[in-house]
Amino acid sequence: MARLQAEAPFLHPECQITDSRFGRYVEIGAGSRVANSAVGDYSYCDRSCDIANAKIGKFANIASLVRVGATDHPMEKASLHHFHYRSGDYWDDAEQDAEWFSRRAGRTAFIGHDTWIGHAAIIKPEVTIGHGAVVAAGAIVTKDVAPYTIVGGNTANVIRRRYTEAVAGQMMELAWWDWDHGTLRAALPDFRTLRAEAFLEKYA
Repeated sequence: MARLQAEAPFLHPECQITDSRFGRYVEIGAGSRVANSAVGDYSYCDRSCDIANAKIGKFANIASLVRVGATDHPMEKASLHHFHYRSGDYWDDAEQDAEWFSRRAGRTAFIGHDTWIGHAAIIKPEVTIGHGAVVAAGAIVTKDVAPYTIVGGNTANVIRRRYTEAVAGQMMELAWWDWDHGTLRAALPDFRTLRAEAFLEKYA
């Protein structure tokens, strides 16, 4: 029997999962936290990832120690410290600031289909990583990344396109990530051996 199954995600030990949904054939690495997020079919993260307030597409490849939806502190207020929104942790007669947490939860990060997020990268809230994009290891991404683009650095800048604009457009039109499990299996030899252009010639 295959290790990954459609019915439930494969959760490694010591994961913390809250208010999250998972697609088919999903794997969550040991010690990872996933909160208020949706993870699409076939996507996975490696060890010790921290994913919050995120919508992750299908076939996303997330390396270890990645943080998606890294939360901010209130720089415009008198203090950065969380005592004024996690107030119930400090005083019996004070409540948590529900409005602050609601606003934070609504600042969704979007990770597209067939993406690769490198080791220890950070994706800030409200950032969109386009389909097929690559984020280099250690990058800090503070603005949107176009589809099939490779970015890296702190803060992240474009390194180069992964495909030409024409090939990227054809790949998004093909949308192979929506194929069913059987079709993916039938095309497996071509996924393994064909370059993108040849794959498109056969399937587009």
